[in-house]
Amino acid sequence: MLNDLVQFLDENILVTQILTVLVYALLAKIADLFIDKVLKKLADKTRFTYDDTFLSYIHTPFCWTIFIFGIQHALVLKPMSPPWQFSLPALASSIMLIIWWIFLIRLVNLLLEKKQKDILSHGKIGTDLFNLLKNLLRVVLVIMGLLWFLAIWEIDLTPLFASAGIAGIAVALAAKDTLANFFGGISIFMDKTYKVGDYIIIDSGERGEVVEIGIRSTRVKTRDDVLITIPNALMANSKIINESAPQPRFRIRVPVGVAYGSDLEQVEKLMLEVAKANPNVVREPEPRVRVRSFGNSSIDFELLLWVHDPRDRGLEIHNLLKHIYTIFDEQDITIPFPQMDVHLDKVET
Repeated sequence: MLNDLVQFLDENILVTQILTVLVYALLAKIADLFIDKVLKKLADKTRFTYDDTFLSYIHTPFCWTIFIFGIQHALVLKPMSPPWQFSLPALASSIMLIIWWIFLIRLVNLLLEKKQKDILSHGKIGTDLFNLLKNLLRVVLVIMGLLWFLAIWEIDLTPLFASAGIAGIAVALAAKDTLANFFGGISIFMDKTYKVGDYIIIDSGERGEVVEIGIRSTRVKTRDDVLITIPNALMANSKIINESAPQPRFRIRVPVGVAYGSDLEQVEKLMLEVAKANPNVVREPEPRVRVRSFGNSSIDFELLLWVHDPRDRGLEIHNLLKHIYTIFDEQDITIPFPQMDVHLDKVET
């Protein structure tokens, strides 16, 4: 009986093709039930949120892929006359490509939306640069999908690549400065030279807070509330001092001179007490005092300490010097100042 069934199927290819499609349709339904009844329940028990969304996205493409595989399998069972022998398998492959293409775009959009708030809140890049990178990634996915679609239909891509190359050269020459700034912004993002909120010193000497890293330029606000806009191409090729890296704390140096004959141990003790009494001074590493030199009219000390934020540098130096002056005055420690003695010789006339 089994031999008769096999012989019948061999003689009736159309029936075999229909049965093949039905078998694959059954497998697709089994996969549908397995994902819906088993995998989704397992995903609901996990603490992750991505797995539920991922399953909902991949559910339909996976089941349809099994069914389309069945159609392709059925098509190869019987040789077809042109143009059907090429067009029907290519059509099935194109439908499968479109299904997975849409899935991939939706998945990328989901990941970008999930990460967008985190990236922008940490100030790694500006909003406009993030949106540009997001759109650029979408364009790349669309182009890759179109090229794959053309390859399925065996369309010669050589003229297209040649035209794209010529157009690319023309665009690159016309917009070389814009492209240089764009790739400069990419290099800043990849190298993590600085981020929004960091205090930096640029080559020309200006010091300020990075308020935005854009597509074309970086904006820095100085302590005078002056906004400096610098092209990213220049920033990528300049020496940048990042006062907020690698640690968010910032070291400041407070020079203090005392008169010769002062008790150096007492001077050091009082300066450390001033530093420890300041709530904005970092406790670890601890403040320290060093004797730097014997000056012309003073013994030169330096108080070394760290503050939490580089923007507090000027204010804390101001507070520390005021406090040091007050406590030195209370303890009768002299802060000398340069003096000049003028001797007048009596000249006989």
